[in-house]
Amino acid sequence: MTDRDDIRHAPQQVKSILQHALIQAEEEQHRQGRVVSSSPNTSAAGPDAPAAAVALRTTSAATSNSDMPTVAVPLGAVSAGTALPAASERIARRRRLQWKNPLKQLVRKSIIGVFGVWLKLSTNLVKHLNWFPSVKPYVGYGTEEYSRLVCRTIYAPTRAKPHTPMRGIHAMLEVPAAHERVSIHIDGVPLRTVQVGTMEVYDRNDPARAQTMAYSVSDSAGYLDLLAEHRLQPGVHRFSCKVPRRGPVEAELFTIPSDAKVGVISDVDDTIMVTQVPTLWKAAYNMLLLSPRKRASVPGMAVMYNDLRLMFPDAPFFYLSTSPWNVESSIRNFILDYGFPDGPLLLRDLDPRPKTFVPSGVQHKLEYAEQLMEDFPDMKFILLGDDGQKDPSTYAEIAKRYPGRVLAIGIRQLSARESVGGLASMAGFAATQPMPVTDVPVFTGATGSNIRKTMLPYLQQFV
Repeated sequence: MTDRDDIRHAPQQVKSILQHALIQAEEEQHRQGRVVSSSPNTSAAGPDAPAAAVALRTTSAATSNSDMPTVAVPLGAVSAGTALPAASERIARRRRLQWKNPLKQLVRKSIIGVFGVWLKLSTNLVKHLNWFPSVKPYVGYGTEEYSRLVCRTIYAPTRAKPHTPMRGIHAMLEVPAAHERVSIHIDGVPLRTVQVGTMEVYDRNDPARAQTMAYSVSDSAGYLDLLAEHRLQPGVHRFSCKVPRRGPVEAELFTIPSDAKVGVISDVDDTIMVTQVPTLWKAAYNMLLLSPRKRASVPGMAVMYNDLRLMFPDAPFFYLSTSPWNVESSIRNFILDYGFPDGPLLLRDLDPRPKTFVPSGVQHKLEYAEQLMEDFPDMKFILLGDDGQKDPSTYAEIAKRYPGRVLAIGIRQLSARESVGGLASMAGFAATQPMPVTDVPVFTGATGSNIRKTMLPYLQQFV
């Protein structure tokens, strides 16, 4: 059966991809003067040998969607040298175009337009109020070889205190100060050589991309994502950021020991902090209007987390949330106030203008999971989340992508009232996800105490 015969029997979406791939491959063969399909000497295997194929992933950590399958695209006899990369890139571009939805494009364009108007008006307003750029450093983390640092430049009054917890509505209205110069010190030593990363995209440590400069410049949303080669001893260090006309602002930098074998990745909303995300109006109230000092902790979770810390003393705790960086200080203070193990927060950028637009929660968590798996290749992880969003399916996907790297999954089960509010009792159901289908042990419970009773005895074998 020929490539075109295979295409006739393929599903419609895959058929379109295969047709484009085959056309591109044949065009490339003609340009290279190696059109094997019309030659009597097709290959050493003979003229009836099946066409070569390459598995092109239709998902990545940056564009994950479980509904988009991986397909084998025939490439004829295109060589793996110069022709394959060029053909593959064109195929990938065509494939991306096919998945674009005109309605989504229109919505995206509208949101970007509204955001641009708001940004222009708010920037003019704060300048009229004589506010000027300040910087907010967020907690960083790293290995003994390099560190990942994130900070943001925003407009603020003269006497503003960067790390003061504030209501979510105030944090969400922060006005970014774009393209500001930021100088950084680690433990008082100036940081000169850095690799500038891209927010919401995993950047590998690549010394070839490092730049040496006296300062770094924030992006159009005010963010500065840096990867710095800087040898440090394991432990908690201090890094400070400074912009012109302002004093330095400090934050913690967690340097993870290379011999740490276990790490914890934890969700925040409804896993350790009660926010009732599945109930839209309650989530909006809790995130935007509720005082950060009045947020409640999920019962028993702080005890369980500290028991995990005692069981694995060197284990780092990474708090991975779909909340925006704007509310980092509020979450940070919540973690400290309720006695959870301290650790870096990995939040997301809600500025709609970058190429990744506003990443979905699943996309965001998969992206950071990939980053942590690559940063700590010898570490195995315990994943903790809840069933109110998509943590079960997301964690199952992580376990599938990284076999052997996940020790256990803990899922806090929301009650019907938490998941859909007062409508739960009337509707008779809860808007929660089913438990993940995975080979990794999954432990569930409504409180930290419930999960602790079954998960900790299992984890004892890895101590």
